[in-house]
Amino acid sequence: MNLGRISEATSGTLADSSPAAARAEGSVSSRPREAWWFVGPAFVASIAYMDPGNFATNIEGGARFGYQLLWVLLWSNAMAILVQYLAAKLGIATGKTLPENCRAEFSKRMTLGLWFAAEIAAMATDLAEFLGAALGFNLLFGIRMFPAAILTGVVVMLILMFEQAGFQWLERVIMGFVAVIGLAYAYEVFLSKPHWGEIAQGIIVPHVQTSSIYIAVSMLGATVMPHVIYLHSALVLPRREPADREEHHHRRMELLDVLLAMNGAWLINTAMLIMAAAVFFGHGMAVYSIEAAHGTLAPLLGRFAGIAFAVALLASGLSSSSVGTMAGQVILQGFLNIRISIFLRRVVTMIPAILVIAWGLDPLKTLILSQAILSFCLPFAMIPLLILTRRHKLMGTHANRPLTNFLSYITTFVILAMNAWLLYSIFSGQA
Repeated sequence: MNLGRISEATSGTLADSSPAAARAEGSVSSRPREAWWFVGPAFVASIAYMDPGNFATNIEGGARFGYQLLWVLLWSNAMAILVQYLAAKLGIATGKTLPENCRAEFSKRMTLGLWFAAEIAAMATDLAEFLGAALGFNLLFGIRMFPAAILTGVVVMLILMFEQAGFQWLERVIMGFVAVIGLAYAYEVFLSKPHWGEIAQGIIVPHVQTSSIYIAVSMLGATVMPHVIYLHSALVLPRREPADREEHHHRRMELLDVLLAMNGAWLINTAMLIMAAAVFFGHGMAVYSIEAAHGTLAPLLGRFAGIAFAVALLASGLSSSSVGTMAGQVILQGFLNIRISIFLRRVVTMIPAILVIAWGLDPLKTLILSQAILSFCLPFAMIPLLILTRRHKLMGTHANRPLTNFLSYITTFVILAMNAWLLYSIFSGQA
């Protein structure tokens, strides 16, 4: 499976919605169909923004600090929109993925360093996603964790097989998982009856302290994901046409895709934290594991609340694990020009999660640690992306404008500053 060059045509009815067909009709009614053709890549990327790592950080953040950290999700989402748009724009302008562009534009030593950081990020996120899916099977069906982990690997491979029918089929499957997660958490928020005034204050007024910096940075790492920066630059390529080098129509449509997908992910993440704040923090209950969160929901909100939680976790784990495997494939192919079967990669990357399960390590602590690692790896994806998208020779008319560069600098600075604060808190024993 070469994700940088996914099949250019889809099978079945999805192919009938191509932009060329829509433009040929020349009618107002064809415009929504053309927009629908371009919707998909950002939704595939967005599933990583609501993966089991988000469950862990959002639940602990809400349970320990109430609504105080909602602003972190808002600003993380704003950064995610910018970063994912730049990644998509790079693919549209150059016809290459971010790792491929790094290999072409940077020295061999730098490329190897960037590849190493990317692989660390991919492994950290894959661990979180795989653990989450296994937990979902465990909570929903009572399957023990080790068999649940094996079942997760099998189901993820089945999901990845949808790509063989055309890239849009896989995208629609992932979008279906997003819908399941969103509906489950809308139901959870409805049951939890949160305080909307406190929610508004938590979103608008930034508030962070030494005791919450670890969770805040972990939330950032769980929201702005390095591996999908690489992946998004590949996901736009099947829709790319030679004219996109000079024309901006595809880029504008992808911006719409990004805005829809990332804001949807923000609403779901916000709903996770709101539920945890209303149910756990609101009742003065400390929650130290996802299993405890699931077990506590049913007595407080009813049996179906626990089921909705487990269904959302399972949908999140399965879909994000599929996306993580795809991202790993793009990273390996792009940086090192090495191609292996995506199914073989899935088998290999199952090993760390299975070892964590076999050793009996705490899933919640492991998930949160993985998100903090992702936050440290993020600059190694963002800085090359910013450097490349600034270059007029590489990007042509798609090169960043001064305002875009300024916002990118601010985003990178904030992430580096929060990481530095976290390091200080850890080594000073305050985190």
